[in-house]
Amino acid sequence: MKRIKLTVAYDGTAYHGWQIQPGVPTIEGELNRALSGLLQEDIQVIGASRTDSGVHALCNAAVFDTDTRIPAEKLSYALNQRLPEDIRIQKSEEVAPDFHPRHCRSRKTYEYRILNREFSLPTRRLYAHFTYVPLDVEKMRQAAVHLLGEHDFKSFCSPSAAVESTVRTVYELTVEKAGDEILIRICGSGFLYNMVRIIAGTLMEAGRGSIKPERVKEILAAGDRQAAGPTAPACGLTLVKYEFFS
Repeated sequence: MKRIKLTVAYDGTAYHGWQIQPGVPTIEGELNRALSGLLQEDIQVIGASRTDSGVHALCNAAVFDTDTRIPAEKLSYALNQRLPEDIRIQKSEEVAPDFHPRHCRSRKTYEYRILNREFSLPTRRLYAHFTYVPLDVEKMRQAAVHLLGEHDFKSFCSPSAAVESTVRTVYELTVEKAGDEILIRICGSGFLYNMVRIIAGTLMEAGRGSIKPERVKEILAAGDRQAAGPTAPACGLTLVKYEFFS
């Protein structure tokens, strides 16, 4: 028996998130189906990040155990022949038998894209959130500063999340503009359910002038989801980097 780690890229538009659910397409479900068919074993992958419905990824990770004699590095080629075109394995490799992607130190980086112009563009509708309301990027940056470091992010977490602690660390949070696109990039030790999208929605509130940037400090202190801004749509969010540390 050996443990294989997959690096998985996907367009999440057609899927109800990562985690398997009965009766609807999910990334995990497609991986299990393709692997079980290829290896003729009952394969159930363990995912690193359970991305939401409609969220994209360049590098999510999953592991599974198998008795196959197929070399680990060759599995990616065989799997890509069986997976839908909107899911592609970027790398397959053997890892230590006790490696668990959710039980080791890691750092994730997400990007949230906002198309900020008078009219939407059909070719970008699946990968950026469109808003015609002008956003002040400098105010968004001023608001973002207050979220850096270790905080209790209860205000930026969906109330339905079942977690032991809502304390998380944000290492980097930047807001940049290029042409008509605004890019929010956030790197942290881990994120709560809907946390990145709520942060994006709150920064947009600051950008449109609905809240003052310094109010973010009060939102953090409130520990109340109702204090923060709306949850930004999923289409703008992509998991772009996942780092594991021993």
